[in-house]
Amino acid sequence: MGHPIPADGKQLPPHADLNLLRTFLAVYRTGSFTAAAPRLGLSQPTVTAQIRALEQQTGRELFTRLPRGAQPTPYAHELAGQAAGPLDALAALAETGAVAAPVRLAGPSELLCVRVLPALAPLTADGVRLRVAQGLPEPLLEEMRSGRHDLVIATRRPRGRALESVPLADEEYVLVAAPAWAGRLPPRTGGDGLCAALREVPLVAYAEDLPIVRRYWRTVFGRPLGTRPAVTVPNLYAVLSAVNAGAGYSVLPRSLCQEYLDTGRLALLHDPAEPPLNTLFLVRRPGADTHPDVRRVQDRLRQAAAAW
Repeated sequence: MGHPIPADGKQLPPHADLNLLRTFLAVYRTGSFTAAAPRLGLSQPTVTAQIRALEQQTGRELFTRLPRGAQPTPYAHELAGQAAGPLDALAALAETGAVAAPVRLAGPSELLCVRVLPALAPLTADGVRLRVAQGLPEPLLEEMRSGRHDLVIATRRPRGRALESVPLADEEYVLVAAPAWAGRLPPRTGGDGLCAALREVPLVAYAEDLPIVRRYWRTVFGRPLGTRPAVTVPNLYAVLSAVNAGAGYSVLPRSLCQEYLDTGRLALLHDPAEPPLNTLFLVRRPGADTHPDVRRVQDRLRQAAAAW
C-alpha cells in the first residue's frame, strides 16, 4: 500500500506505518501518551513504543515529554498537518464500511504455508483481506510491539505482559529419512542401537547448532547429540526436500512431512511414546481486537488448530 499524499502534494515520511501515524495523531490531539492510550485501545507502554518506533523511522523527535503531557516538536506540527487529512478520510471510509483494513498476520513460513493459509482461505471469499509476513519469533514480536502486525503465530510465549497470547496448538517433531536410508537400519532398533546406527547416516539440518535435532535427542534418547550436520540448508522446507531426495535423516515437524509419511516418500525412524512437542502461541497486538476481521481470523485459527 502506498503512503497517503495530502492535498498540498507533500509526501508523508517514507516507510511510516499507518498504525504508527494513527498513534502519533492521537497523542498529538490528546496532548499525552496516557490520554491517547484508551482512545486507541492500547496500553500506555505500547503507545510509547510506537511513538519511539515512528521517531526511529522519521529520524526526528516528535514530542518533548513533560510531567503532565507531551509537547509536540515543530516537526510534529508539520507531520500532523500532513497526516491528519488522509488518516481522517481513511477512518471515515472505514466507519461507513467502504474500506476494511487488511489483517496483518505473521509467523514461521512453513507453518503459514502448510497450516495457516489453508485454514484462512474460506475467509478471503467472505471479504477478509490478509497481509502475511514470515520470520523468526523474536523479530516478529518486536515488529508487533511497534504496531506492524495484528496477529503473530510464535513458537514461544512473548516475554512481558504488553502482548496478549494464548496457546494455539502443539507441534510434534518426528525423526525421518528416505526409505532407502531407513532400509539400512537394523529392524526394531532400540534407542541405543538407533543412535549408534544413525552415526553412519548423514544428518541434514537448517542450522549448525541443530536446535530441533538436539532437542529430540535430549528429550527422547536422554543424551546429547554428538553428530555434526552433513548438510545445512536455509529452512525446514529445504530440509524436507533434501531428506526426501536421500541426503540423510533429520527431525521435522509432523505437519510439514505428514503427506510424505502417508505416501511412503519418507519413513518414520522412531515412534516414541512421548514425542517432543513445541507449543505454538497466537499473539495479538493490544487493541487489534477492535477490528472485526482480526477477531474472525483469530477465531478461525483457533478452530482449525484443534485438528492440527
